[in-house]
Amino acid sequence: MKYTLRQIEAFVAIARSDNVSRAAEALNLSQSATSAALAELEGQFGQQLFDRHGRRLHLNEQGRLLLPRAVELLDRAEEVEALLRGERGLGSLRVGATLTIGNYLLPLIVAGFLQRHPESHVQLQVHNTANVVDQLVHHEIDLGLVEGKVLDREIEVEPWVDDELVVFCAPSHPLARRTVASVAEIAAEPMILRERGSGTRETLEQALRHWTGGLRVQLELEHTEAIKRAVESGLGIGCISRLALRDAFRRGSLVAVETPELDLRRRFQFIWRRGKYHTAAIRTFLDDCRALTAGVRQSHEIPLPAVP
Repeated sequence: MKYTLRQIEAFVAIARSDNVSRAAEALNLSQSATSAALAELEGQFGQQLFDRHGRRLHLNEQGRLLLPRAVELLDRAEEVEALLRGERGLGSLRVGATLTIGNYLLPLIVAGFLQRHPESHVQLQVHNTANVVDQLVHHEIDLGLVEGKVLDREIEVEPWVDDELVVFCAPSHPLARRTVASVAEIAAEPMILRERGSGTRETLEQALRHWTGGLRVQLELEHTEAIKRAVESGLGIGCISRLALRDAFRRGSLVAVETPELDLRRRFQFIWRRGKYHTAAIRTFLDDCRALTAGVRQSHEIPLPAVP
């Protein structure tokens, strides 16, 4: 075999960062050693894997074909190394999740996963759907759990559990006394919404696609808790997952406003890079996620500890 795992590691790290210095930092190597490993790999086979643009390197067609196979090779090599060391854990796992899933479901799932497999390591990153997809495309994470639609052909999608958005307001808001509102009434109110690129915003805009009157977007925020606090303070009304509002509705600090004219249903989904090798860690983690939602129709019915 003409190549080494160190050469493959250097290639993958550079492909992920488009930069030798950042790749060297990730590998805990010098820049010269990282550059040399890539040069040796390309030289041994007479194949250039990157197009050079100053200090930046961009994968060419040959490099793009090699990358998913190189990532799989490193995943399998990590499993072999763990077995040779006598480790019984499942290895490392990099998960990207959208805000609702990452804040309200994954802490419980990850905690259970690590309690059962304490030798394992989980890295969890929370972003909007667009960013999670981008991380998967660039092989920066192993698995994604998202709320928005995914149209990238490089990504495989598996449905997980249904979710539903709900419009909500402060108890002192006039709509709180009615609990039901038309689209025109909702559109007339100042709204506190998630940013564009989030699955939540996408679902709301899709539900309003036939409404031509526009919305009064007062504030855009990247965090559901910030939206809840803004609505509680009387800045406007919001629209986020019913799952994220379950405890606030129970306490009475926020009030649901039902909107029969709007279809605010959506689905949580598992996503991964097409052809991605599923390590034991990925398979077990997916099983844990499915076990949490077994027998449940919608996300807000999932048995979770109540927040005081």
